[in-house]
Amino acid sequence: MMANLVDFKIDGKECMSEEGQYLLSAAKDNGVYIPSLCNYEGIKPKGSCRMCTVRVNGNLTTACTTRVFDGLEVDNMTDELEGLRKGIVELMFTEGNHFCPSCEKSGFCELQALGYRYRIGAPRFPYLSPNRPVESQNPKIMKDQNRCILCKRCIRAIKNDEGKSLFAFKNRGYKVVISCDTDLAAGISDEMAQKAMDICPVGAILKKRKGFNVPIGNRPFDKREIGSEVGALR
Repeated sequence: MMANLVDFKIDGKECMSEEGQYLLSAAKDNGVYIPSLCNYEGIKPKGSCRMCTVRVNGNLTTACTTRVFDGLEVDNMTDELEGLRKGIVELMFTEGNHFCPSCEKSGFCELQALGYRYRIGAPRFPYLSPNRPVESQNPKIMKDQNRCILCKRCIRAIKNDEGKSLFAFKNRGYKVVISCDTDLAAGISDEMAQKAMDICPVGAILKKRKGFNVPIGNRPFDKREIGSEVGALR
């Protein structure tokens, strides 16, 4: 049975995709980069970070949760949207404690890469400098709440054999953090610990006894700008 293909446009570019495919994925297949932090291939999208906000037929929406249909018209690389995205990245840097030179994920960090992409120097917003705990009770992983951006990737992707998530929200409102369930994660394997570290877009989840094992200059974002593997950037 052949897929039902539909035509749509992104910034005037003619694109084609299977009907019902998520816009973020469809854009990538057509060589168009839409930035995102919370989205991860293979897990259901949530629209948590709002970095992939676009205009669809004139209305603001998240590309990761919007499905493609025939005649869809998308604005992606406008000054308005790029300004919105830059503001989101600035807020993430000022809301937490992100000291890139000392972070084990430096050069691998998607937030850091977006900071370079949007040429963020001194943010417009005041630093909150919260004093959040570092959870290190688990024998395989540690969770640094100071670096967490609440993207929910770990909650959605890191589950045990029974399908229960090893991570969950703790507290409410501005005090909310993503915490590791002590009991569920007690027997976490080395492979699962590495997966948890890899799926985190920042340095909030780290596998213990694994540090700076890739020299500066050879890390992924030392060689290319984030999104450059998808399509041309501004």
